[in-house]
Amino acid sequence: MAEGMDSITAGQPSGSDTEQLKLSDLLDRGWKIFEELDSSNESFGPSTVHRVKHGINMLEEASRMVAQLDLFSRNEEVEEIATADLKYLLLPALLGALHMKQSSQHKRLETVQTARLYFMDFLKKCLDYNISEFELPRSSDGDGVSEESPEGVCSKVKSFTADPSNLVAMAAKRQSKIERYRQRKELETRLSDVRRVVESGQAEDEVNRDFYLLNVQRWITVCLEEIEAIDQEVEILKKKDVLKRGPANQPTQPSRHPMKPFILTRDALQAHVLGAGYPSLPTMTVDDWYEQHRKQGVLPDQGIPRKVTVEDSADAQERDEEEKERRAENDDKVSLLKARNWDDWKDDHRRGYGNRQNMG
Repeated sequence: MAEGMDSITAGQPSGSDTEQLKLSDLLDRGWKIFEELDSSNESFGPSTVHRVKHGINMLEEASRMVAQLDLFSRNEEVEEIATADLKYLLLPALLGALHMKQSSQHKRLETVQTARLYFMDFLKKCLDYNISEFELPRSSDGDGVSEESPEGVCSKVKSFTADPSNLVAMAAKRQSKIERYRQRKELETRLSDVRRVVESGQAEDEVNRDFYLLNVQRWITVCLEEIEAIDQEVEILKKKDVLKRGPANQPTQPSRHPMKPFILTRDALQAHVLGAGYPSLPTMTVDDWYEQHRKQGVLPDQGIPRKVTVEDSADAQERDEEEKERRAENDDKVSLLKARNWDDWKDDHRRGYGNRQNMG
């Protein structure tokens, strides 16, 4: 079977690049283009776009040839597939991966949906041959309400409420991602060892078979991760389209007249309940205050001594001076002696003497 396939060429090629190429050459070249693009850090330019389209054309032509040869059947087991035919199981996965490399934004939704179909086709074939145990992702077809309608978008938002069942599902999903990542790393480690033997050209049939099966198992983990990412991107792209179409589909609201401005005023009831809103509000007149204090007997002329005013203190000083002069005129011996002693003391002592606080 393998020799017959190698002798088959692209009878109706999709372009000049695929003319006179064998089935194995189409797969190998398309696979090589993907690996070069996947490991390259170059910016996405016109040359990269051309290589992506070139790889897609070759892999699509190889898929048509595999379909004509009817290589795979659901009634078979993986042990019944020839070693040379195992690598053709990777055609849908490689096609989906190359479609994801396309950078056209105006057809992004169509591109990712096409890639998802290729990934699902690959996973279904792997389930049919029991190559690995995994749960097939659900179909992207809607059930009842369209995902593109606003009702479908709202229903998806409501489905992510944080109830216990969703939390358990999220924890299980996280654990499955961790396990899948661990499996992928183990497969890549084993693949790197087997690849060196295969590329040396000294590998036996058993080693070649193991190499292709490891690649298929690795691509199962890759496709599961890609489908999860595609589902999230599709949801975002559909919501984006709904938001773009939303203002055009909504009926225009009638224009309303501008509201007349109004001012809130304090009425008697509001002032009684809430107060005036500031602390300096008078509560009685001066006459009311005087009458209230008169009744309480706390006015100055009702027994409460008044404070000594400045005028009263001045009168007291004048009276003291007059008393001193009167005593001096009457030759009061005690006062006269005291005054003379005071004058003598001031003659002998300067002003501030004895004031230790000023350190004089």
